[in-house]
Amino acid sequence: MTDYRIEKDSLGEVRVPAEAYYGAQTQRAINNFNISGLRPWRAFIWSMATIKRAAAEVNRDLGLLDPKLAGAIAQAAQEVIAGKWDEQFRVDPFQAGAGTSHNMNTNEVIANRAIEILGGKRGDYKLVSPNDHVNMAQSTNDTIPTAIRLGVLWRLDELLATLDRLAAALAAKAQEFDPIVKSGRTHLQDAVPVRLGQEFGAYAKAVRRDREKIAQAAEGLRRLGIGGTATGTGLNAHPEYHARMIKKLSDLTGLKLVESDDLFESMQAHSDAVFFSGAIRTLAQDLIRIANDFRLLSSGPATGLDEIRLPAIQPGSSIMPGKVNPVLAEMLDMAMFHVLGNDLAVTLAAQAGQLELNVMMPILAHHLFEMMQVVIGAVTAFTDDCVMGLQANAEKATGWLAKNAILVTALNPLIGYLKGAEIAKAAMARNVTIREVALEKIQAGGLVNKDSGQPVTIKEIDEVLGDVRQLTAGGIHGTGGGG
Repeated sequence: MTDYRIEKDSLGEVRVPAEAYYGAQTQRAINNFNISGLRPWRAFIWSMATIKRAAAEVNRDLGLLDPKLAGAIAQAAQEVIAGKWDEQFRVDPFQAGAGTSHNMNTNEVIANRAIEILGGKRGDYKLVSPNDHVNMAQSTNDTIPTAIRLGVLWRLDELLATLDRLAAALAAKAQEFDPIVKSGRTHLQDAVPVRLGQEFGAYAKAVRRDREKIAQAAEGLRRLGIGGTATGTGLNAHPEYHARMIKKLSDLTGLKLVESDDLFESMQAHSDAVFFSGAIRTLAQDLIRIANDFRLLSSGPATGLDEIRLPAIQPGSSIMPGKVNPVLAEMLDMAMFHVLGNDLAVTLAAQAGQLELNVMMPILAHHLFEMMQVVIGAVTAFTDDCVMGLQANAEKATGWLAKNAILVTALNPLIGYLKGAEIAKAAMARNVTIREVALEKIQAGGLVNKDSGQPVTIKEIDEVLGDVRQLTAGGIHGTGGGG
């Protein structure tokens, strides 16, 4: 017995491992593209197999494929859909243009499994042909764009649910932290007061808005161009094939799918994928911003802001005992940097098409599926292991606020900007409070109402500065005009 079998394709004989369900064309691709060691994402395997099952059943119903063959192909495809043969998908994402190798990998695995189902031996393509039967009425050029769209939609709900959990966790912290009034910061310098809950509420809102952008962007991916075959003309496909495929794919997947209104555009252009990728890019830059805020707010603890405490999930140093780092925020940064790179690759691949076809689809597909995987994994870890367990350090947050001379801003309607700046400079120079400096000026008769010219009283100052929480709710304070 040998450990391989001999198969033939249009270029000649190829040795294929005896146990493999893939065939000659896949083996050539394995030999030719030993590039990265990466394998196709599960979404790409699932979506291609789903197309093959749908095509077998549609072609059967149209009287073009023997029901016995169609049944075996559909059964084999369903096994692939279920993940039974994932290890048989071996082609590197960096492969021949358009994705012919991935398409043929799918065709061969399904064909050989269908052959077994019918009682034959792997490689006996007279029984079930990868090209004539499994690939009937199809081309790489319409199956791969369709698979990209289906693969994204397959994980869309999971992605959106992941973002919903993060937004909910941030919103819960916003409510928990709402009593804590702290120093706001702009330009990384002291600014007027905010509530810690307001900061976290803004984080939650940003994630929710980004989630809606992603959901909206995904709508364009529901439009499928399957049935365009090689160039968009639909050559070798039944006139009813396109419409029937959309209905069949909708039934099989439970996804809301619609027919393309231009099969040529669906093959040439990948703008829908770029739009979706761009929505994830927008999320990524927001998550980087939020993660960096977490790192700043938790900095120290002895020599930094130390306004929040992140869960300690691992030692932070191999040399400094007791050090704990913001590792989940750091992880989220790095993951989102990777996502930004994925988005650039998607954009470059999408613009690289010529005439009737974009041959860069394999890497477009890989990076689109990868960015979804990375976002889902990174955001889940950040939510569960960081956001849900973080705590506020109210003492430190309010302590910083007490030293913040920019509180004088609230006195502007009463004493004017220039006098406020004078008080702030004095307070910072002497490391005392705004109230102390204001009291000294009142006692010296040097503080007057900017509008009436009447002396300002300490009672008026305390009406503004006595309850700093009121300063976080907007309005004009200390003038009797809407505070």
